[in-house]
Amino acid sequence: MTLDSTDRRILSALQKQGRMSNADLSERVHLSPSACHRRVQRLEQTGYIRDYVALLDARKMGVPTTVFVEITLQGQADEVLDAFEKAVARIPDVLECHLMAGTADYILKVVAEDTEDFARIHRQYLARLPGVAQMQSSFALRTVFKTTALPV
Repeated sequence: MTLDSTDRRILSALQKQGRMSNADLSERVHLSPSACHRRVQRLEQTGYIRDYVALLDARKMGVPTTVFVEITLQGQADEVLDAFEKAVARIPDVLECHLMAGTADYILKVVAEDTEDFARIHRQYLARLPGVAQMQSSFALRTVFKTTALPV
């Protein structure tokens, strides 16, 4: 499926306000409500729209501290990578895990209450991850820019 400009307008609008009613969305993208609904359904069925979520405020949820953890593994064998990925996926404080090209094998985005809470997460979870040779943590001092919206 190829996206046309109307599809892109729909995706852009929904990325900014996912709970918008179909009537509001159709007005915003200049379509009839029925045509807009059909397009949204097609975008959902073809996987362009994967999910609808609520984005929570980290401060209000009590986890305002963001830590980026670079991890280098002892090896690159499939079983080492698989074991690490399965274990890290079970850590509730890890929001993202990316396999990297470069000096680190993985980078994690971790949320915590504060430095003391991160020390607990490190002891309880990160230090026990399989196959880890080296770990480096960097604390975010301030979020300058953050979005979940992809360019459309």
